[in-house]
Amino acid sequence: MSSATLRGGCLCGQVRYEARGPAVNVRACHCRACQRASSAPFFVRAVFPREAVTWTGEVLAYRSSARLNRLSCAVCGSLVFGAPIDRPQFIGVSVSTLDHPDALSPDMHIWTSSKQAWLRLDDGLPQYPEGVAY
Repeated sequence: MSSATLRGGCLCGQVRYEARGPAVNVRACHCRACQRASSAPFFVRAVFPREAVTWTGEVLAYRSSARLNRLSCAVCGSLVFGAPIDRPQFIGVSVSTLDHPDALSPDMHIWTSSKQAWLRLDDGLPQYPEGVAY
């Protein structure tokens, strides 16, 4: 995983962030909550140590489950971060909000039990029917 500083932001530019150092992991999540939150068939996020990510701009938090707050731009609503309640030392960054989204790629697929039936996963990455530990 890249150890460079990655930059990104929301659709309108009100939220801008930097993520420094290597990601702990990069996962494509196919759970229904991620599908709904991202308005897409799956959500790819890169987890970083919380102290490695800084941002400017106002975000709104939505507690989408017992263990996760989703942080979105207060202006345009873009989903930018996932903040685990049970692991506050980490924060997830939406890979699609990176200025260069090809800088990171997933290392696995999780919650494939909720994967869209029409979606074919032939990238050779490990697939897990549910979540896995950090």
